Amino acid sequence: MAFLADYEALAGQDGAQVDLLHEWIGTRGKEVFAELRRQRPVLVTPGPTVVTRYADVQEVLSRHKVFTVSGYAPKMDPVVGPYMLARDSTQINERDKGILQAMLLREDLPRVRRVVTRLAEAAIDDGLDDGRLDVVSQLSRKVPVELCGEYFGFPGPDVATMMRWSRTANLNFFFNLAGDRQTHENAVRVGEEMRQHLGELVARRRAEMERGEERDDVLGRLLTAHFPAVLGFDDERIVANVMFLLIGGVETVSGAIVLALDELLRRPQELAAAQRAARDDDDASVAHHVWEALRLNPIFAFVVRTCEQDYTLASGTERETRIPAGTTVYASLASAGLDGAEVPVPEEFRLDRPEHHRNLHFGYGHHLCLCYYLSLVEVPEILKRLLRRPGLRRAAGDEGQIDTQGGPFAERLVVELAG
Repeated sequence: MAFLADYEALAGQDGAQVDLLHEWIGTRGKEVFAELRRQRPVLVTPGPTVVTRYADVQEVLSRHKVFTVSGYAPKMDPVVGPYMLARDSTQINERDKGILQAMLLREDLPRVRRVVTRLAEAAIDDGLDDGRLDVVSQLSRKVPVELCGEYFGFPGPDVATMMRWSRTANLNFFFNLAGDRQTHENAVRVGEEMRQHLGELVARRRAEMERGEERDDVLGRLLTAHFPAVLGFDDERIVANVMFLLIGGVETVSGAIVLALDELLRRPQELAAAQRAARDDDDASVAHHVWEALRLNPIFAFVVRTCEQDYTLASGTERETRIPAGTTVYASLASAGLDGAEVPVPEEFRLDRPEHHRNLHFGYGHHLCLCYYLSLVEVPEILKRLLRRPGLRRAAGDEGQIDTQGGPFAERLVVELAG
């Protein structure tokens, strides 16, 4: 049966329709979003309202004072402290975002590429076991964690701990839609561990600075900036923001790598072209292949917003919908990237698409990813290192398919390499 038929059959059953929606999005997302775009582009449920068309998703994300991120604050604040991502149009948002953007220099991108190249090559070499590589544990999570230590200046006790910190917090912030108490408490404990570790790290780095020892990384830049007290950007704010560089910079990057690779492995012709581009050091072509693959196989099904005032979405169209204040809105970036009303022949793999069609997974407008430019280098470069290796193919059987182990993240994907 189609989703909407099953959905309508559950009318009046407490919570059943919303449960069905989450089940279908989690297991058959592309199918349900295609149906909704055709028949119910703005789906009003007893819980969230789901927005699926490109123009409407763009409208939601560009009205950041109407559709806010306030719903994230109860999940984020107990973990990292008051955080800018959950506070639109506020002093903390504008101050912290501006300071972090100033520290993430675009002039650093060639350096970031060199570091990523070295880390990824070493990760592949070290992770190979008889010609087999688990992409998730040995590459797509490992390299972003190591980059966090080397470029952001936030090395952890060990790679496994950093992976656990990032995954646990990310799970609570962005996937704990039902407000599961244990998931939240796990994230709070992780936040305490990170805060203690970073507090000790900041003290060591300040002692090094007093001895005239300096390291040029993001944390070092923050510690040497000497913010006046009136700004309120003290060590507590530095720690909170550096914590989030890990939380936001591992699982999203890992997901992008695994899902783009998975899509290329489904497409022998495009995979071969991407491999040729990688061997030829054609970084632009490699990137085009990666982002187009990710458009077709996106990281996030949707982002969550809270409607703060009564609002009419898609006004003047046949899908015009009144959204009451207090409504939770799911703006589906995954669906928008496949909307044929905006994206020509959306099911085709094409390298000539404009950036605003390819890169919706980075967010839009006020909430464009903080590390957008860094990710434009990091993700394709990690995949480039793998694409250059001869004989790249899926492992046979289930190991060669993405295993989420029942959760929202790719936890395992095994490939084989020749030689």
